[in-house]
Amino acid sequence: MEINYRHNIMDIGSISTFARVRGGYNQGNRDVYFIRATGGNDTLIRDIQEMDVLLDTAMEHRQLLYKRVGHLPMDIDEAERQYYFNSYENWIASNCTSMKIHMQSDNEEFCTVFGAALKTAEMAYDKVKVGNTPSIKRNFIIKLMRWTDFILKDYPIKWNERSCIKIIADNVVKVQEYLFYYMLTLIGADVLLIQTTKDIEIADWLQNYSKKLVLGDYVPWSLPEYEHTAAAEQKVGKNEAMDVSQSSGEAVQNSQGAVRVNIPEHAGRRKSADAAEMGKPVQTAQPVKMQQNPPVAATSHSKEKSFEELALLASSIVMITIYNQNGEPMGSGSGIMIGEKGYILTNYHVVREGCFFSVQIEDDETVYKTDEIIKYHSVLDLAIIRIPRRLNPLPIYNGSAGLVRGQKVVAIGSPLGLFNSVSDGIISGFRTIDSVDMIQFTAPTSPGSSGGAVLNMSGEVIGISTAGIDRGQNLNLAVLYGDIGLFIKGFC
Repeated sequence: MEINYRHNIMDIGSISTFARVRGGYNQGNRDVYFIRATGGNDTLIRDIQEMDVLLDTAMEHRQLLYKRVGHLPMDIDEAERQYYFNSYENWIASNCTSMKIHMQSDNEEFCTVFGAALKTAEMAYDKVKVGNTPSIKRNFIIKLMRWTDFILKDYPIKWNERSCIKIIADNVVKVQEYLFYYMLTLIGADVLLIQTTKDIEIADWLQNYSKKLVLGDYVPWSLPEYEHTAAAEQKVGKNEAMDVSQSSGEAVQNSQGAVRVNIPEHAGRRKSADAAEMGKPVQTAQPVKMQQNPPVAATSHSKEKSFEELALLASSIVMITIYNQNGEPMGSGSGIMIGEKGYILTNYHVVREGCFFSVQIEDDETVYKTDEIIKYHSVLDLAIIRIPRRLNPLPIYNGSAGLVRGQKVVAIGSPLGLFNSVSDGIISGFRTIDSVDMIQFTAPTSPGSSGGAVLNMSGEVIGISTAGIDRGQNLNLAVLYGDIGLFIKGFC
């Protein structure tokens, strides 16, 4: 199996964004992130501690592996050295195609990917260190094997190409360690190097393996030592966490107050889809928690519109029909115009099954066909498609006046193929699902609404309709404007 690892396809502008972003996997392409954050600021320690809680919680739910590394282990006893030496010899004998280590040793898929990643790291090391001898290269590879075992030892599940691994390292100064962290991205890890005291001194071509994020001036301190939280939910309150069950289609509440929520499936592709079900959220096992500190309200400078005026904005919302490889319609969803040059934002789960799509626009008799998925993010459940037409995009809310519960909203989409239906409601809560911040709102939606716009009363997009709570009455969810704005940057 050959996987193409694509680095840093989305801008990462903060520690929080790194913690929340999850690279997607589609048709052999895996998106990963390798970030070098330099300097420090007043919120860095707090941001790191919040990230520890967030990712620890996700790890407790067996969704990912998270590790924050202060120092990589340098010790290795003779028995271990002999084990790695034998594995190295087998790797060489296999023409560097497969490498076994303690962790995931029975996972042939991992061994193949790891073997290729080691070869790439070895070639980079050859370029860095002129005059490498076979023994020097062997010792370098053995060191990478030992460190990989150290990183993966807490991984509770079997690795696959969609596995989420989050690694944070503090003040890396050695080239070998930098190459190790780069190698981890070639087995699907997202890596953040936090260089508070100084940046690593390496050649420019090697620095270009990672993307630099400047946090502030360099500071004379390192990060506090990482302490794994065995029950991370306790830090945010036991009663805040909600469970999402995959075994039942019913929204029920258990003795701890947990709720089962329908949200789109993000991994894999179904072989077929029923037209009536296309765009309907699918259950996955993901944690949901109530945000305790939603944005504080402020006075908006945008003029409020009437419902009649907001309904006119439906001309910037489209209906998307999804077709299979035989040209048969599989179902429909909605989309939001975001760029004049034909760019349309929708949900990833709307388009992921399709071979091509048709787009209908209000007051335009032409049906536009496209097979272009320009960009997608499987965790945020966002995707951008493009059609050959100039568009009238909707403005994305900039957060100048915070959102509050009880605030009026309008949703526009095409539920059950009913083109550009308009409904109104209120924001009923703020939720975090699988590390993604969402609005809970009451404006009615149905299958086919996915990808539609949730607007404030000024006509700005504050969310994209994504999911609903099973058997709930107008309990719907939308990805927030902040993640939308970051995702569509460069397309507006």
